[in-house]
Amino acid sequence: MKLPDKFIEKYRNLLGQEADDFFATFDEEAVSGFRVNPLKNAQQEFDSPIPNTPWGHYGKVSGKSAEHVSGLVYSQEPAAQMVAQVASPKENMRVLDLAAAPGGKSTHLLSYMNNTGVLVSNEISSKRSKILVENIERFGARNVVVTNESSDKLAKVFKEYFDLIVFDGPCSGEGMFRKDPQATQYWHEGYPEECASLQKEILEEAMKMLAPGGTLVYSTCTWSPEENEGVVKWLLSTYDNLELVPIEKVNGMAEGIEIPEVARMYPHRFKGEGQFVAKLRDTREFSHSKVKPVKSNLTKDQLTLWQDFAKKHIKVELEGLLQTFGDNLYLLPEGLPDLKKLKIARNGLHLGTFKKNRFEPSFALGLALSPKEVVQSVEIDIEQFKVYVTGNVINLTEQLKNGWYLISVNGNGMGFAKITGNILKNYFPKGLRFNP
Repeated sequence: MKLPDKFIEKYRNLLGQEADDFFATFDEEAVSGFRVNPLKNAQQEFDSPIPNTPWGHYGKVSGKSAEHVSGLVYSQEPAAQMVAQVASPKENMRVLDLAAAPGGKSTHLLSYMNNTGVLVSNEISSKRSKILVENIERFGARNVVVTNESSDKLAKVFKEYFDLIVFDGPCSGEGMFRKDPQATQYWHEGYPEECASLQKEILEEAMKMLAPGGTLVYSTCTWSPEENEGVVKWLLSTYDNLELVPIEKVNGMAEGIEIPEVARMYPHRFKGEGQFVAKLRDTREFSHSKVKPVKSNLTKDQLTLWQDFAKKHIKVELEGLLQTFGDNLYLLPEGLPDLKKLKIARNGLHLGTFKKNRFEPSFALGLALSPKEVVQSVEIDIEQFKVYVTGNVINLTEQLKNGWYLISVNGNGMGFAKITGNILKNYFPKGLRFNP
């Protein structure tokens, strides 16, 4: 790979005797990985587990596979997996993923949260926020709101609200050169300083949202010390209530430059791409900002339609706040402030749509539920799965009672569909259909 001359000079000086091994990795294939989703009911065994991780594996998964479509697996390279692992949120926490697209870190955080607490997953780019929504829906979590906002607007709504903030900052992207060689064309000697300046602006707003006693995890996919350690030093000097939390170095992680508590991932030491991560704790006494409760806005008729559907089809209680937006019904996590002033890409779990005195369940609801959580479900095999994802109906071998069924593949839900006799009608979203 052709690397910028100034980049080579910089890392020869920084890495010394390790530089040749470091540069040799740029002519090697990028390392792929994926995580298994613990929120899914039916688990499978996969080869090549990543050491010292709860759900990580080396290797690739097809975006057309049943495991991917049902949300059982999520593709994410091994170094990037370390960020949410360092964060390791506890259940019932209030968590913010500040720059979340395409969703790797958010879905990983959700794995720890186990459908409790609240995750606000934010992405400032409208286009990228749509991809984020799609990935989070597939993961099947019930406790997420996806926002499409700048950090300063979020800070006005979420003052001292979050127990944990994860910020994977916009960076010079040096750690992605091997995965995306085009990224070398954007790099220039002053680029890391420009990125560091932007990161600091966003972090100033992030700190307004961190609850006293909370934790900030800052990461980048670059090795640039102007960003990484430089930004950490800036945080510590600007906010005297912050202290570094030492990160356990596993799988070949290296200590930071002059800051041993942080972690660096170099491809000649760590089997993955480039990453940096730091963990900082607010030393003030823990407290939560008070939030004025938001009320449900359902009409009596809408509430009755939803309750009738839930009683007939769902065995579990879905906890949260019911809200309508137009004819669409959403389930929001409890304890959120009023979000009216924010651009919302996904306002909690989309439960379904009200249509002429009836309720129609959403694809997202079918991904968030398992066969054991519903009254009626039908398992399709892999050949039927291949037919279903193209948008075609499935002819079942037996006659079933007419009505809504959760469709499952390999034991995991992938949407609701109506069955009439032995015909399983197709409700797989048109925008997601493909030819396997």
